[in-house]
Amino acid sequence: MELLLGKTLEQLQEVALSVGLQKFAGKQLAEWLYVRRVKSFDEMTNISLKGREALKARYTIGRHQPVREAVSVDGTRKYLFAIGEKFVESVYIPEDDRATLCVSTQIGCKMGCRFCMTGTLGFHGQLTAADILNQIFEIDQLAIADNRLPLSNVVFMGEGEPMDNLDNVLRALEIMTASYGCAWSPKRITVSTVCIPAMKRFLDESECHLAVSLHNAIPAERAQIMPAEKMFSITDVIALLKQYDWSHQRRVSFEYICWHKSSGSIPGNAVQGNDTIIHAKELLRLLRGLNCRVNLIRFHEGVEDIKSNRHFPGSDEQQMEWFRDYLTNNNLTTTIRRSRGEDILAACGMLVAQES
Repeated sequence: MELLLGKTLEQLQEVALSVGLQKFAGKQLAEWLYVRRVKSFDEMTNISLKGREALKARYTIGRHQPVREAVSVDGTRKYLFAIGEKFVESVYIPEDDRATLCVSTQIGCKMGCRFCMTGTLGFHGQLTAADILNQIFEIDQLAIADNRLPLSNVVFMGEGEPMDNLDNVLRALEIMTASYGCAWSPKRITVSTVCIPAMKRFLDESECHLAVSLHNAIPAERAQIMPAEKMFSITDVIALLKQYDWSHQRRVSFEYICWHKSSGSIPGNAVQGNDTIIHAKELLRLLRGLNCRVNLIRFHEGVEDIKSNRHFPGSDEQQMEWFRDYLTNNNLTTTIRRSRGEDILAACGMLVAQES
């Protein structure tokens, strides 16, 4: 049966007409789905019984609960959702008076970044707009039911490359921000990318924040750890970003995982570091003239890194603080992001969506 969740207002109006309802019933459906977030047609009390029965015969809501929850010592919670026979993960991150949800957009990922555990999964399919919204709605409702903080922000930084599933991502963003939908400000939503050509469409069709997965400002070195560099060079990315206005509420930030240079015991596993004065200066040169900020991230070593001997020795705290201070003192706003949920494999780059 066809899902209603993930349909835009125009599509819901078509649904209403298809089951013999008036066109205005499409707006009622949108309110039930996206404002009241019901899970059954029986709850749609301002739609006639005949209309609800007609909807039941052809459509289903499309909501489903996570199949597992893991709780970190720091309060972070990771949820596992079944997508057919596969699984994806979402991460709820409470902090002070806000709660952020990190959502997935694909089953696995095809980008192949060497430092990312999710990349070891390979690619197993696109998530629909319904799959994306279901993560948000289910986890928000669970938080409210448990008297925890409701969601205040959503970041598209889970499994997958959002720009590689842009149609579904843009549809989910429309529903999240539209007046007929959740009516969120786009400033509450950040979409991350390793940078592929489709990001230009995102910049033109969305007002949400952008987070660029950078990790090395030297193109040749970035290409060694991020194959996407060969598709869309970071120098071309920055040239594109400079064509947009980032001086008002919309923001662009750069994610930068820090590690030292290493030599692998298996040929091809050597890692070029990115935390030296050379890299700091190249980062300043690359981003000069762009209104942005840099978020430094600790490298999280996981089971897959150890098994495959892909050893990325994370920078220590002192080196990261030096790197941050050097950039900040040279007028590039830089922060060190606090790691969350590492003990449950929920931190940056650690999502592997295992059933057990």
